[in-house]
Amino acid sequence: MVTRYLRRFYTSFATYILDIPPRLLALLLFLLALSVPLLLAGNVKGGDYYLRIFILANVNALFAASWDILVGRAGQISLGHALFFGIGAYSSAIFATSFGLPPWITLALSVPFGVLVAFLVGFPSMRVRGPYLALVSLAFPLILIRLSWLESPINIKAVMGGDFGVQGIPKLISNGYTPLQVRIFEYYFSLLLLCVGSIVLYKIARSKTGIVFVSILDDELASKASGINTTKYKLLAFAISAFFASLAGGFYAHFMTGADLSTLLFGGPSKGLIVPGSFTVVIMTIFGGIGTIYGPIVGAYILSLLPLLLYKIIDVLSSLANLGLSIADIWNWTFLIYIVSVVGFVVAWQKGIAAYVVEKLDELTETEEIRKDRRKGKKGKKGKKRI
Repeated sequence: MVTRYLRRFYTSFATYILDIPPRLLALLLFLLALSVPLLLAGNVKGGDYYLRIFILANVNALFAASWDILVGRAGQISLGHALFFGIGAYSSAIFATSFGLPPWITLALSVPFGVLVAFLVGFPSMRVRGPYLALVSLAFPLILIRLSWLESPINIKAVMGGDFGVQGIPKLISNGYTPLQVRIFEYYFSLLLLCVGSIVLYKIARSKTGIVFVSILDDELASKASGINTTKYKLLAFAISAFFASLAGGFYAHFMTGADLSTLLFGGPSKGLIVPGSFTVVIMTIFGGIGTIYGPIVGAYILSLLPLLLYKIIDVLSSLANLGLSIADIWNWTFLIYIVSVVGFVVAWQKGIAAYVVEKLDELTETEEIRKDRRKGKKGKKGKKRI
């Protein structure tokens, strides 16, 4: 019986994974991601810092995938997506500090608040489309930031902590564990969130709901004429997107042990780290391949790790050439080359680097199938001649 189940498993694995190059590549990358802490922890100088960057890459990837389902699938252009991320972060932080709730409960509570804000933002946003929707969505995080500075009549500043935010919230695990063990747990938990979130988003994108999203993206008027309640599905897209964005934000707050106004801003490079933000998520999604779910994940990983790689290369070249560049100069050159590289990649592969790779792998699959068909045809002709 065991042999039979193993044979079935191998047949399914070979059919749905090994015979499909994009999925095989995804599996190999997943196995590589699982081995990251084993390669870094205790084996590499500064391994804790590198592991921190990989954790942020996982957070950015989930955040980017959540934006992609809203924009790449449903066509609702949002430039204020950091609002949902920030709501998730602030919800976790406030529940942890003001109510003393355990981290796991605060992380779970961050999600419904993000979804609630998505409905509040979605209703007025449904009246506009295209660039006007982008401007309206961009206004909401800016409004919240301004409100966080007001002391009266509603003392939101006391709740959100003003410029300094809400600090001192506990990590997901802390008691009885070393800092390295906590960091490894945070990595694997963030990877788990990314894997589960991306699979759910991919299933939604391939479902009937995802097909309706694409129909709204292609032609909203035609979708309305077909009897589709476009307002309902656009709000649903906002809610799904906010669900995973706020989940990423809630984890980010516990990872950083706090939430401040940076979680509501546009994001970008900060001290060698690519922090989450509205503009950051746009760049990552377009870089990887918009409308694909896997593209934003690849884009987030590449753009999160690229500054560190460029920094190391420039540092080594500076030492070999005796240029004597300071750390600040190296980082300035790093981000200059980083920006030029991103622009170059986007111009070269306008569909996204991940979408380009998958397209080439699919072409290899089609070529191999054509070769197999030709071989079968030749064998068939030989058999007929013998008869």
